[in-house]
Amino acid sequence: MVLKEANILVIDDDVDVLTALRLLLKPLCKEVITEKNPSNIGAQIQAKSFDVIILDMNFNGLVNTGNEGIFWLHKIKEQRPETDVVLITAYADIDLAIRALKEGASDFLVKPWKNEKIINTITSILEGKKSNTAGKVRIASNENPIIGESDVIKDVFVKLKKVAPTDANILILGENGTGKDLIARSLHDHSHRKNKPFIKVDVGALTSSLFESELFGYKKGAFTDAREDRMGRFEAANGGTLFLDEIGNITLGQQVRLLTVLQNRVVTPLGSNEAIPIDIRLICATNLEPKILADEQKFRKDLIYRINTVDIIMPPLRDRGTDITILAKHFIAIYADKYNKPPFTLDTGFISKLKKHDFPGNVRELQYVLERAVIMSDGNLLKPEDLVFSTIERKTSTTTAPSMNLDSIEKNAILTVLEKNKGNVSKSAKELGITRAALYRRLDKYEL
Repeated sequence: MVLKEANILVIDDDVDVLTALRLLLKPLCKEVITEKNPSNIGAQIQAKSFDVIILDMNFNGLVNTGNEGIFWLHKIKEQRPETDVVLITAYADIDLAIRALKEGASDFLVKPWKNEKIINTITSILEGKKSNTAGKVRIASNENPIIGESDVIKDVFVKLKKVAPTDANILILGENGTGKDLIARSLHDHSHRKNKPFIKVDVGALTSSLFESELFGYKKGAFTDAREDRMGRFEAANGGTLFLDEIGNITLGQQVRLLTVLQNRVVTPLGSNEAIPIDIRLICATNLEPKILADEQKFRKDLIYRINTVDIIMPPLRDRGTDITILAKHFIAIYADKYNKPPFTLDTGFISKLKKHDFPGNVRELQYVLERAVIMSDGNLLKPEDLVFSTIERKTSTTTAPSMNLDSIEKNAILTVLEKNKGNVSKSAKELGITRAALYRRLDKYEL
């Protein structure tokens, strides 16, 4: 569906907002209807089918919960579950936005809005209807998409969407293989710097001697092997984004040099007295836990404050529930195409075996395991025996602390009891202290 074929309903108790949105959208859409009183929502959506509803989150004197938009969102979804709802608010409230997305909203906007943003948001929703991508949430970048529909990854998407257009310095935290580099790239691709350079540096792999020359550059003759001038990564990223990966592994001395550059916003190449101004957006990533970064003997607090205006925590794959199935199908399709194989069907035992593995190597491990399975498979049906997990990965798994995520704990408890009772649901429910119906609901929830 295209914008000119769309029917839009706008609900807000501010007449000026209704007028502004009607004037903006009416020339672009098939029909735009405005409504001042949210109590009339039921009658409006019963009388007519709308492609997108733009709904204010706060109304005066109607529902005294502070979350009126959530209340009316539920009312809309009860009558028209297929209708996309965009919530609009005067308050940039991340927690409320996350809750709204979890409870069925398609997107949210913040007052005062930019007209281009509203038009792009509605257009994206309509294009999503056309391509029938419902049920799979993805944040696209110029390279690979970040795919998932679990609550934890949706939280990441909301924060990414919020901070990407800003110039805030971002610190991405998470275990190896969770996709921190994809988040960094998506932040750049969704920023106003997207047409400028994106420069990645694995600073954890740089020796002390290479750290300054790589980041700040050098002049010919600055040291023995400096046969010509070389631009540093800071200067190369000027106007764009500089991504410093494994920032937690640099020494205290390197931290001081980095802090000086970030404070002064200039770099001085080795062998030069000329300071070069830089304009960059800084993104850093590390697999270290926050408590380690908080240790001043290992990491300077003043540098943490500089690089961590906002942090984004990438969840481990074991905490992402049904995302394992979504990602598995995604990667299998990619590798089937890469190795010129027909589309694959997945045996239920294949999916079950994937879900039981804790994936200490996270998405990267899943990707490599599935590539091996596609390469080694003789048919177009992938079976449990096609999955071979690395002995190195299994060894890592034994030293990895168990997940404290409540869903993971419950899922593992159910699996343990079912295996003990050889799949007998009645015995397992009794041992778990729940009814058979409750156990079946949980089996469906975790796709067991």
